[in-house]
Amino acid sequence: MLRTADPLIDINLDDLLDALGLQTLRGAWPRVMLRPLVGRFTRTVRAFDDRVGAAGLADASAWVLERLAGGLQVAGAAHIPMQGPLLVLANHPGMTDTAALFASLKMRPDLRVIARDRPFLRALPHASSSLILLADADDNSRVRALYAGLKHLRRGGALLTFPAGEIEPDPAAAGRGPAVDALQAWSESSALIARAVPQARIVTAIVSQVVSGRSLHHPLTRLRRHTADRERLAAAMQILWPPYQAMPARVAFSAPLRAADTQSAAELRQAIVALASALMATPECAWVA
Repeated sequence: MLRTADPLIDINLDDLLDALGLQTLRGAWPRVMLRPLVGRFTRTVRAFDDRVGAAGLADASAWVLERLAGGLQVAGAAHIPMQGPLLVLANHPGMTDTAALFASLKMRPDLRVIARDRPFLRALPHASSSLILLADADDNSRVRALYAGLKHLRRGGALLTFPAGEIEPDPAAAGRGPAVDALQAWSESSALIARAVPQARIVTAIVSQVVSGRSLHHPLTRLRRHTADRERLAAAMQILWPPYQAMPARVAFSAPLRAADTQSAAELRQAIVALASALMATPECAWVA
């Protein structure tokens, strides 16, 4: 397998080949053909990470959204408390969703994020310092991540997590129906975290318009059989084709609630899912062609 001098380029090439359904063709010619496009994206990501080190996560995220999206639109930012324990639960449509959340939570420089451990994230030393990495299929890693998140909340920090634990449909591109259906996969573990820190405020965040509807519905995506594979291919096309990056990412925040307002983790999860579903019905989450 042909490798470059930059591990991050190799990581991005591997991810792109997987998204294109070409994971069996990891020899020289596909990598040589795709390297210029991946190199451009990788340089932007490297510059983002350098900016995190120099100016902070929120500033760097706003910067990268101007380059990989059409900027950022935020609704409900007034619901975010400036201090005190805060748990933000967000959907996860992928692409620039984390950057959109980081930038929209700029009033909380103490933000930490529970994220799945990936080679891509480990290759970003400055950005990864704000992450609590969670390894797949590793119970010890899950326990460590849980305790790290609880410790941060108990110290009055802000914590962001993705209850689905996987990529979800973009409400703007895929439609509200599939996005609402995906909320049923939101784990109760986030509610358990919240109930362990009763004074924490809980805010639901819905990110939309980070996946291009044009890329998602491009005829090429029909070459992939499964919905998740079609969405990965659409994301790859969006990275490779700048015209698909023109729309601004959108983030909408709910009013906060507290774990003490409910009787159990199951009831709290239901309340969180209801807030997320209601947010998806707001104009801030609607598709604008």
